[in-house]
Amino acid sequence: MKILFAFFLLFFIASPSLCSQLVNHKILLDGSNHFNVLNYGAKGDGQTDDSNAFLRAWQDVCSTRQSNPILLIPNGKRFLLQPVSFRGPCKSSRVNVVLQGTISAPKSIEEWDWTKGDVGKSWIQFWHINGLVINGGGTVDGQGAPWWNKFHDQTDLTRPTALRFSNCDNLNVATLTHINSPKNHISITSCHGVRISHLHINAPEESPNTDGFDISSSSNILIYRSTISTGDDCIAINSGSNFINITDVYCGPGHGISVGSLGKGGDFAMVEEILVKNCTFRGTTNGARIKTWVGGRGYARKITFEDIKLYKVSHPVIIDQQYDALLSSTNDAVKISDVTYRKIRGTSNDNDAIELNCASIGCTNIVFENIYIIGVDRETTSSSCRNVEGTSSYCNPKIPCLS
Repeated sequence: MKILFAFFLLFFIASPSLCSQLVNHKILLDGSNHFNVLNYGAKGDGQTDDSNAFLRAWQDVCSTRQSNPILLIPNGKRFLLQPVSFRGPCKSSRVNVVLQGTISAPKSIEEWDWTKGDVGKSWIQFWHINGLVINGGGTVDGQGAPWWNKFHDQTDLTRPTALRFSNCDNLNVATLTHINSPKNHISITSCHGVRISHLHINAPEESPNTDGFDISSSSNILIYRSTISTGDDCIAINSGSNFINITDVYCGPGHGISVGSLGKGGDFAMVEEILVKNCTFRGTTNGARIKTWVGGRGYARKITFEDIKLYKVSHPVIIDQQYDALLSSTNDAVKISDVTYRKIRGTSNDNDAIELNCASIGCTNIVFENIYIIGVDRETTSSSCRNVEGTSSYCNPKIPCLS
């Protein structure tokens, strides 16, 4: 028996892959740092409200001093959650949420209960948690259809973001599927040092305002190797954001990847150091877009779109510094400068493939290099520009206003 035990011990030590498999199935083992929501009364039948069970489990996860505590949401279950807020700070420097099953919002608007959450704003919120890691291959279902239907008749309806991260530094989110948010899917606000990968975000093309990601007042954000199909922006980068890297993202359908909108209501906006690289747009309304409101102040600068593939995109490249100009009498505008478009290729649904509409303040140092955009049936495309200063080289269509 001792020899047999020694053999198995040696086998496990020599087989890290097998050990890894066991770690990934801790749901069966429930180690001392694993907090399984089923052990806190969650049913996972898709009908029982499991919110209190999740919050009780979270309280233990967040208060333990053990290293790397894990909140386990097991596979094969569908957990109904009302709006909830998972709050920190936590005692461990790293906190894990392993989502293997499905978490679902209520099916009808009337069933939503705001007594535990961020009233009217978010379905699920993580707040002030350092070192939060969320993964596991599970699904987040926002049950957005009744919200979209009601919004079509009541456009002032307040709809919640499905998943909101606020003041969460060193955040890591990976390997999740996120579907059908009532409004935008994921909001990242006042977070620094964020890494997001291998996410699949999906909502119907006609679903209103269902952005994939909204980023604001955040820095050092990396989003990569993800697929986003929505009814609005795949990713929107808003004021206060800097050092944002978006790489290997597939977008479509949707409204493209946007910087903005910025400066609404005369606000002072700040966005800089943005890189969008090796991304694909298919069947989107826009591709690479920068949008600022007339009357806004501040700046959007040091922005690069590079190695972009386009398939039947209606407005492949667009700068609109005069959004809502007809309703404004001011000449103020968010200053747009140091923007580079490099190695952008593909097809446009619209004849005007490059649209640069800048206010009297102008857009400066706008650079185009190695651009090749043609019509879907190989038609000739064109460009339009106003109040733009910069350079272009090896561009189709040509941009006459740039030297």
